[in-house]
Amino acid sequence: MKNFVNAKALVDHAKAGKYAVAHFNINNLEWTRSLLEAAQETNSGIILGVSEGAVKYMGGYNVVANLVKSLIEDLKITVPIVLHLDHGQSYESCAKALAAGFSSVMFDGSHLSFKENLEITKKVVALAKKYHASVEAEAGSVGGEEDGVIGLGEVANPKECQDLAKLGIDILAAGINNVHGPYPSGWKGLDFKILAKIAQASNKPLVLHGGSGIPKDQVLKAISLGISKVNVNTELQEVFAAEIRNYIISNKDQEKKGYDPRSIMKNPSLAIKNKAIELLKEFGSFGRS
Repeated sequence: MKNFVNAKALVDHAKAGKYAVAHFNINNLEWTRSLLEAAQETNSGIILGVSEGAVKYMGGYNVVANLVKSLIEDLKITVPIVLHLDHGQSYESCAKALAAGFSSVMFDGSHLSFKENLEITKKVVALAKKYHASVEAEAGSVGGEEDGVIGLGEVANPKECQDLAKLGIDILAAGINNVHGPYPSGWKGLDFKILAKIAQASNKPLVLHGGSGIPKDQVLKAISLGISKVNVNTELQEVFAAEIRNYIISNKDQEKKGYDPRSIMKNPSLAIKNKAIELLKEFGSFGRS
């Protein structure tokens, strides 16, 4: 069974090549299969992100890791795949993910004092090294809410970013006025001045959380300034839900055996795959594996 790769080589290559690796959150089997097929068909290495809430929903860390590994084997996926804990809220959650076979973890200490964030991130880095896994840390918080993790959209402090980078992390998520979930009306856009300062201070591949809904020109500019990983979840959820809504409203579940979950999930799964391919082209990672 093919093992996952960690994210370091992917994001380092993206940083050097001025493109971004796609981080797609997964929520079930269909989600995962659609994204793996999109990656293989476009020859793009991707990062499959799993939040703590999604881990709980899917049945646990071991269930998630074994599901993804089995799909990689049976679908004959040959492009690099990273299995990443997204917004891990504690050292313990990162440890559970690593023990289950995740190849990358994010410790999100943005809800703590910066001193505590540094202390726990340092411990996570030391543990991850034993597993040859990559580590993402966060400075500042991302606006909006994801699985109960609420951020006010702070702009990160470049000095704090530099201090986190010195711990030996592989990727840095820094608040640049980005938001989880749909962007509110009146949103002022990404703060490119602070992004440039953070890129210089940290010299690490940077992450754009809340990648769904940001205007394409802003995403491309962010990539040119050092963003090497773009996280997408909401956009996939929206196209998935729209196809299910259309299926039910059209009463297709009442036709013959339309209630069969395989029938219900067919178009939503295809919608995820098509959206992922569209975004892989946008981020510049199409064909870069």
